[in-house]
Amino acid sequence: MPACLERTVDVPTSSASTTDAAKPAASGGVQSLERAFDLLERMADAGGEVGLSELSASSGLPLPTIHRLMRTLVACGYVRQQPNRRYALGPRLIRLGESASRLLGTWARPYLARLVEETGETANMALLDGDEIVYVAQVPSKHSMRMFTEVGRRVLPHSTGVGKALLAHTPAEEVRALLARTGMPAATEKTITTPDGFLDALVAVRETGYAVDDNEQEIGVRCLAVSVPDSPTAAAISISGPAGRVTEAATEKIVPILQQVARELSAALANTSGNGGA
Repeated sequence: MPACLERTVDVPTSSASTTDAAKPAASGGVQSLERAFDLLERMADAGGEVGLSELSASSGLPLPTIHRLMRTLVACGYVRQQPNRRYALGPRLIRLGESASRLLGTWARPYLARLVEETGETANMALLDGDEIVYVAQVPSKHSMRMFTEVGRRVLPHSTGVGKALLAHTPAEEVRALLARTGMPAATEKTITTPDGFLDALVAVRETGYAVDDNEQEIGVRCLAVSVPDSPTAAAISISGPAGRVTEAATEKIVPILQQVARELSAALANTSGNGGA
């Protein structure tokens, strides 16, 4: 049996004693789970690699407790210890993340379908995965001329509406660091190719409450996007269509619909995450 599945408490044979004995073990087990997930999230927030002292300082947990939890996570494959003795997120998390992304897309599809019905344009959902945007769901427009983005496609954030929506509230220095890692290649002559220009675009997103890709990813295509508030992972939804249909006048009608659907999707995701109780 793998170390991460080892049973640490013997179960008594009496049903009465089982109930009494299981209470502290269950309580301790739940607390350990909460702490382990908290450490994984802190590692992700720190860029995926941290030292034990950093985790102790940010979590407030004593070093022996963190060391014990990390040892278990390493044994399970969810964390790996680097040659420099620091700890990094492990490869087994990739499978969990991919499955969760697919489920997130499944939950979002009815809301994207509503967007298509109310706007007439193709609706998308995207996440920020590392330094890239990944599309996790799409419902196509019913028009014969429509936009199509393959689910699973990855693009750089600087040329997309969803990228702007997802990064709008990220500190400027973090945005600059991301752009330095990815570069800012021009997909079209309208693509923003300077960090200052992109940061100005993010200011506009914060002021208006929505992001625009105006022929920046593909000539002739406009995209309107908003973030999903309080999503369990940073997510954005968008509509995309020919520039001749997604005009400034259409934008005034479409943006409130996008924002309303984003709020409803946020509420649905919160209810979904809360339905796993006893």
